[in-house]
Amino acid sequence: MTENKSKKSAPSEPLQEYDIPDNRHNFDRVWALLKAEYPNAKPSLNYSNPLELLVATVLSAQSTDVQINRVTENLFKKYRTAEDYAGADLRELEIDIYSTGFYKNKAKNIKAAAQIIVERFGGEVPKTMEELVALPGVGRKTANIVLARAFGVIEGIAVDTHVKRVSRRLGFTMHSDPEKIEKDLIALARKEDLDSISMTLIYHGRKVCQARKPRCHICVVKKLCPSSIIFIGE
Repeated sequence: MTENKSKKSAPSEPLQEYDIPDNRHNFDRVWALLKAEYPNAKPSLNYSNPLELLVATVLSAQSTDVQINRVTENLFKKYRTAEDYAGADLRELEIDIYSTGFYKNKAKNIKAAAQIIVERFGGEVPKTMEELVALPGVGRKTANIVLARAFGVIEGIAVDTHVKRVSRRLGFTMHSDPEKIEKDLIALARKEDLDSISMTLIYHGRKVCQARKPRCHICVVKKLCPSSIIFIGE
């Protein structure tokens, strides 16, 4: 990672895709502070089995956990098995998940993934990264969540928009590609922390390090964050 001089950004603009100074040497200190700030950082999606977690996670793209939980409260009563989703009328499924956004693609992917789960895995959600990412609509982020939360298998770190933004601003990665960001964070973190890093950074991104107007004045790691120079001039 090359250390470059940061450009000034207008206060009303989000942080741009220029290089933030390399701050990997401060990872342990930053992580300790964030872990203490969010000791109970856990996913807030409601589910009772691996299939429900898979569906909820696919639906959660570009939506909020609160909204997804509202939708899945009835959805999970109507569709209880992979066979139910595989045999669902596509238009009806679209209506059932309409309020989650991007409902056409989500419905198509859920139905197609369920068909594969039925045909290749006997109706059970697969338990490996390779098999999960081969399902329609399932990338490494979703696969990491399902493996960790449903099966206790820690393969890596789920990288969503919050994790991407926060890890870049903290100077832990210079990449924008989620898989490269995941590799950078894995290289910095202890294995026992991999499961909690994603949700901790998500919490911090939602509550403090927001996209357009980060709340640096209340940030517990502002003195260790190279982006504070840009946002508050510290």
